[in-house]
Amino acid sequence: MSEDQNNKLENFTIGGMYYKTTFTKKFKERQQYEEPDINHIKAFIPGTIVDIKVKRGHKVTEGEPLLLLEAMKMRNIIAAPKEGRIKKVWVKKGDVVSKNQLLIEMD
Repeated sequence: MSEDQNNKLENFTIGGMYYKTTFTKKFKERQQYEEPDINHIKAFIPGTIVDIKVKRGHKVTEGEPLLLLEAMKMRNIIAAPKEGRIKKVWVKKGDVVSKNQLLIEMD
């Protein structure tokens, strides 16, 4: 018998419907999904901060450019996802950032 066949049946809910099924070890140990915080602007790819257009306390409108992130010789404009105020800028010009690194916090 495979490892999957040795697992006991477990409850699983999708859209209000209940099912009994088995889960693989990989499924059980997967990283759980977290709803993104719209106030935390993170790098969607690794790259270098080329320019920062805002400072702490700066009031921004939705879609306003916050900073430029260069990756693979392309410049990506990171824009404000909503209207608000800049709470903190976590990076400076020239910083090399990794994917999902916090760049800017908004109120």
